Amino acid sequence: MPEIPAAEPPPLALSLVTLGVADLPRAIAFYEALGLKRRARGYEGVAFFDANGAVLSLFPRADLAADACVPDTAPSAFAGLGLACNVVSEGEVDALLARAASLGGRVTKPGQKVFWGGYAGYFADLDGHLWEVAFNPFVPFDESGRLVMPE
Repeated sequence: MPEIPAAEPPPLALSLVTLGVADLPRAIAFYEALGLKRRARGYEGVAFFDANGAVLSLFPRADLAADACVPDTAPSAFAGLGLACNVVSEGEVDALLARAASLGGRVTKPGQKVFWGGYAGYFADLDGHLWEVAFNPFVPFDESGRLVMPE
């Protein structure tokens, strides 16, 4: 029998981010109140949101750990991961940080001028997942509202 050559693996691409959460209904309410649109509501025990070209998924933390075959250890103060939302002005940075705080999130860094020439701040969601909210005057949005990274 002839040997079949190994298929070339596809390139790595980010299409979906899943956050492990302690209380799924509470997390769903938080992200809906931040303006994300929930999609694929027919699935039980998980939530999917349209995140402007990517998908944000919420899944119970213990179930996510089991699915990945890793122990569900207590969350640390910093997991080495940050999500980001770019907006079109400094005022929008401050408004989104304030909205997250009003919903029970915790602002970890208020909006401020940053070393690279933009304006940014951070909040932690209800489960401690870090979100940077940034205005970057050097990276525009296209007509669909997606970032256009320079070459």
